[in-house]
Amino acid sequence: MDADTFVERYQVERRNTDSLKWDALGERFGNPDLLPMWVADTEFRAPEAVLDAMTERVAHGAFGYSMVPDSYFEAFDAWAAARRQARVSRQWVRFSPGVVTSFYWMIGAFTEPGDAVLLTTPVYYPMHNAIRDTGRRLVTSELVRDENGEYGFDLEDFERTIVDAGVRQWIACSPHNPVSRVWSEDELDAVLGICAKHDVTVVADEIHQDILPGDRPFVAMSEVAGGRYRDRVITLSAVSKTFNLAALAHSHIIIHDDALRARYDAWTRSHAELGPNVLGVVAAEAAWRGGAEWLEALTEVIRRNDATFRARVREVAPTAQMPPLEGTYLLWLDLRDYVRPDEMQSFMQDTCGLAVDYGEWFSPHAKGFVRFNLATTPALLDQGVEQLVNGLSGLG
Repeated sequence: MDADTFVERYQVERRNTDSLKWDALGERFGNPDLLPMWVADTEFRAPEAVLDAMTERVAHGAFGYSMVPDSYFEAFDAWAAARRQARVSRQWVRFSPGVVTSFYWMIGAFTEPGDAVLLTTPVYYPMHNAIRDTGRRLVTSELVRDENGEYGFDLEDFERTIVDAGVRQWIACSPHNPVSRVWSEDELDAVLGICAKHDVTVVADEIHQDILPGDRPFVAMSEVAGGRYRDRVITLSAVSKTFNLAALAHSHIIIHDDALRARYDAWTRSHAELGPNVLGVVAAEAAWRGGAEWLEALTEVIRRNDATFRARVREVAPTAQMPPLEGTYLLWLDLRDYVRPDEMQSFMQDTCGLAVDYGEWFSPHAKGFVRFNLATTPALLDQGVEQLVNGLSGLG
């Protein structure tokens, strides 16, 4: 299935469907008429395999207590092996309503109030909230940019921050939201080696692991150096980003290490023991078994949208920096050469009529950056980039 066929077949109108992206604009941005390019979901229906499996399960009509079948874990393992050369065993998997919830649970299970938890910023802002909300100390190591705007770890600062702050946990992001890096195995080996040296537990948010519009292969943190760091890596994943299923509230916590898993299970007995959503289970298994072609076509739509966005922006803002889109469908745009950071919100909303995620949400050092969601229809992407280009052209 090519990209054009995908768009024609799966595009869907999400206005007035209780969509957070579309229907919360007035509440979040103060203007319900903005074009939303913020929340990381899409304007596409899920694959037929998912919809058919859910329809069949709903038609059965009984929603009593349910188990997760062996076939679920077999499909999960096959998908992981084919997509990222990783394996998944039933005994390693625990469930949560979502990766954001999992941040809170990982902090609660593996750190104590007052402990230092590290983020490599700019990074997904609910991580910041989870650390603060749970009474931990948020410490950061800022990523560094090369001359092409591509981000990397500052290894010296990363280790110094761990030592100076007494960091107990690093919440990592791979692929990295919002800068779209797919970390290489060498990069991950370097930072995980530092974590091992200083006994830091690693919580790896890998929810975007299937969205790979670039050429770099994804390497799961649990698989780095032949699985050397499994005694400290806990993986968070879900099908929600991959197949636009976030509202099903279904995600995974994968803990390879027996001691870590026992510690987590002990914590859940007094805090958050919770079974999965039966429709989430049905949808995820169906997506793994029948969603590959859908995902490949979506990825091609993202590539085309990325190329369109970059070309149009560079026509009017040639020095605006945009790192390569290696992973995720989120483009990170540095407009500081054109718009004063303290005027960015007014420019985006009042001048351009756009709802975006602002850089300072991800790091206090990223004011003047914005994040755009490219996983939308070409028509909506064209409309959004046209509004942005018109705004930039009028700056004079």
